Amino acid sequence: MNAHPIEVLPRARLATILCAPVVAAALAAPVLWAQQAAPLSAHQELARSIFKELIEINTTDSAGDTTRAAEAMAARLRTAGFAGGDVQVLGLPRKGNLVARLRGSGAGKPILMLAHLDVVEARREDWSVDPFVFLERDGYFYGRGTNDIKSGDALLVANLIRLKQEGFKPARDIVIALTADEEGGSANGVAWLLQNHRDLIEADYCLNTDGGGGELRKGKRIANELQTSEKVYLSFRLETRNSGGHSSLPSKDNAIYHLAEGLARLAKFDFPVRLNETTRAFFERMATVETGDLARDMHAVTATPPDGAAVSRLSAASPYYNALMRTTCVATRLEAGHADNALPQTAAAVVNCRLLPDESPADVQRALVTVLADPAIAVTPIAEPRPSPASPLRPPIVQAVERITEQMWPGVAVIPIMSTGATDGLSLRRAGIPVYGVSGLFDDIDDVRAHGKDERMGVRDFFDGVEFMYRLTKTLAAGQ
Repeated sequence: MNAHPIEVLPRARLATILCAPVVAAALAAPVLWAQQAAPLSAHQELARSIFKELIEINTTDSAGDTTRAAEAMAARLRTAGFAGGDVQVLGLPRKGNLVARLRGSGAGKPILMLAHLDVVEARREDWSVDPFVFLERDGYFYGRGTNDIKSGDALLVANLIRLKQEGFKPARDIVIALTADEEGGSANGVAWLLQNHRDLIEADYCLNTDGGGGELRKGKRIANELQTSEKVYLSFRLETRNSGGHSSLPSKDNAIYHLAEGLARLAKFDFPVRLNETTRAFFERMATVETGDLARDMHAVTATPPDGAAVSRLSAASPYYNALMRTTCVATRLEAGHADNALPQTAAAVVNCRLLPDESPADVQRALVTVLADPAIAVTPIAEPRPSPASPLRPPIVQAVERITEQMWPGVAVIPIMSTGATDGLSLRRAGIPVYGVSGLFDDIDDVRAHGKDERMGVRDFFDGVEFMYRLTKTLAAGQ
């Protein structure tokens, strides 16, 4: 996942809730992959082989090539019997995207399945292993992209081949799109496809493996997330100007003081709490998973109006809970002055805001002006925001995710989530295609390695995710 405007923790997870207690033994569901694993099935061998091939193709922005990865997956699909016109590699040089289609009866609009091929940079000297060599060790697969999100690419390709081999005839087309440039935030991936080949990815809705996932703590499955919305990225430049002068003749009218005092007021300010369909469902369901005071507070914030004391406790307990309940704005950069012995003529700060999906950017700007309470501080948006509407919690999708989650991991709750940042789903939602982040790929919320050193994915968790998405795809595409 990438920088402005798309930079979130892996799969928009609950990874920041590290202080929250969880139900222990009650959620210790049976696993599908024993410690002493049986020999792999043919389908698991295929998924592992695809995963390995993808990890060992460098797809970083600096030296990598997503076209090479897209062509490798296209070759596998053609070998499996997909027609040439149903497997296409499209895009700019070194920035190829794969779009492949399993044709159905046409009884419904297609389902789009999404993951990105590009990965963030990884230097060999920073890792204890080679980031571009697929390594299985101690129950984990290591390599750049194992978590974010070549595991998702691999399961989509492997499952499409499996469905083809089985002769499955869906009621609607299944389309997979493996894209470039999600991590870099440029327009060579989903946005490029929408602009240049929308007909190839037009769909009733999209399942994004990079938007949701499962949460593990100490080997216990806590929740399976279903991402339906994302906050909106918007930064403002705060600037004060002054005529300056010699530092030996100071004045109270100092550009730095004006800015600092305004920022101090902003630091104490909280936007009002405003839950939406997804965040209300999140707290309602998490209240059934958690225990004690935390569960009671989660229930209390869903009241109308929300309980103020519960809001305060949850906000203090976790930045993630706080970010789910409201728009947030925080100072992230400062610059001021031009010489050590001169009064500053300018002082500026960048304030980065993450807006609720239906929040008005103009209202946020007016709120900042009011809170700063100093006409000397100019507040200017740095770039146009790119809001995306929340995807509705469609019962057939939610029920299918719940049913398959219960089949595979009894007792694990399905939790709707709103990402505090954004993914490639942003562009699709803006284009009118609802997006649901889901993958069935579980990883440890106390050991988040995506974008970091020694990124890894549990072997059992990868194969479980492959099976989960196979069942979900087949259920939804069959109209069950």
